[in-house]
Parts: sequence; structure tokens; C-alpha cells
Amino acid sequence: MSDSCPQIIADYAFRSLGFGERVLPRSDFTLCHEFTLIGSGLIWNIYFGVLAVAFGFFFATALALAKASPRGWLRRPSEWFIFLFRGSPLFIQFFLTYELLVMLPKAGINVFGLTIETSWTTSAWAGALFVLFLNTSAYSAEIFHGALMAVPKGDIEAADAYGLSGFAKFRRVLWPTMLRLAWPAYTNEAIFLFHATTLVFFSGFPAYQQRGDALYYAKFFADKTFNPFIPYPITAFYFILVTLTVIGLFGMINRRLNRHLPGQTRPKLRIRPQIIR
Repeated sequence: MSDSCPQIIADYAFRSLGFGERVLPRSDFTLCHEFTLIGSGLIWNIYFGVLAVAFGFFFATALALAKASPRGWLRRPSEWFIFLFRGSPLFIQFFLTYELLVMLPKAGINVFGLTIETSWTTSAWAGALFVLFLNTSAYSAEIFHGALMAVPKGDIEAADAYGLSGFAKFRRVLWPTMLRLAWPAYTNEAIFLFHATTLVFFSGFPAYQQRGDALYYAKFFADKTFNPFIPYPITAFYFILVTLTVIGLFGMINRRLNRHLPGQTRPKLRIRPQIIR
């Protein structure tokens, strides 16, 4: 006799984090099993997306400023980095990064007499997150650079007239205007990144003790039941919820960025999903 849904949720809701039942169910699959385990795996997709966007935001800002710099030693490395990660497929980046990390000495790297462990770098929570961070940083940097170049000259001249220069000018004028112009496109990039976290399943980074992401559990049920038309739509449903959450949060930030404008002139947040990267 199959367990009740509350019991299934209690047993498997946090299985992807190592809590609850260690063994996956083998028979008598119910919708509750599929919703619970796929939802448990979604925790990892959210982990990858949230941290990659958070850290990538600041790195992308630095890359955009470096690309806009008149100094070649700052501009050229930024241009090469952006071109490299925007010009190559994300899946290839996963594959090459994993192979490079595997080649690190298993005994660790000695730095000034201290041994730094390297085994953890090939785990999905670290290695896959690193790839997503670099990838979204490159795409976001190009978005921010375009917005930075589009800052009205009148705003810059006004800042100069007030005697602002250096970091004060960037913090009070350039950066807020850049974000306001870039935010709709950056929202699309954040949405795509959360969708791209599903590629971690296909990458070489292993799932530790069957603690996989949403797609890991979706494939498990599709293989066991020979019916892909239930687990994969459930996965898509969860990602639609994530997308709506991202749109809501980024929409609130967009309104905050444009709060100084009259209501009728505030730009609407238009979402244009990317079909092909």
C-alpha cells in the first residue's frame, strides 16, 4: 500500500540535500512522488541560478567598466573574456571546465607551504556553479556595456557641472542610469540562466549520492515508468513558476530604478525569452 502524500513529502522533500529517505522509490509511483522529488531537485537549480546571478552581477559590472575603459590593458582582457564565453556553447564550457578541473593534482596544490584541496572543484555544487557564473557574467557584461554607452551625454555633463568625478560620478549618475537602461535585457538573461541550469544534468559534473537536480529526477521517473509525458511537464511547470518569480522580483527592482520618472513615462518591463543562445 502506497504512502500518503504528506508522508511522501516528509520523506522526499529535501532528499536532494541529503535529508530524508536515501533510497529512491522503485514502484507504485504516484503524482505526489513525482512532484515531490522533482521539486526537491529544483532546489539545486535555484541554488545554481541565484548564486550565479548574484555573483555574476558584480563581476559583469566590473567587466563592462573594463571594456569601456580607454586603457588597453583593461579593455582587451575584458573583450576577450566576453567574446570567449559568448562565442562558445555553454555545454562545451561545462565539458572543458570539468576536464580541466579533473586534471588538477588529486593531492592538492601547494601554495606558500599550504596545501589547497582540489577534489571539491569537480563537484557539481562548485564546478558547475563556476561555469554558470562565468557564462552569465559575460552575457551580462555585454548588456551593461551597451547600456553604459547609451547613458545620455546630458547626464554626464550635468554630473561634471556639479563637480562629480571618479567613483562619486559613477555611483550617483552612471551606474543607476546604466542599470535602468539595461534592466529589461538583464531580466531576460536571468530567466535564461535559470533555464540553463538544467544543462548541469548533461554535464560531466556528477550528482553526489543520487542528489540530482530537477531534470535528474524527471529522467528517473521517465525511465522507470516509460512515460515522459508526466515528469517532464512537471519539470516545465516548476520552471514556469521560477520564471514568474524572477519576473516579479526583477519587475519590483525595475520600478524602484524608475521611481523618479512620472508614472506614464516609466518603461514597462518587457520579457522577450531567448529561444536560441
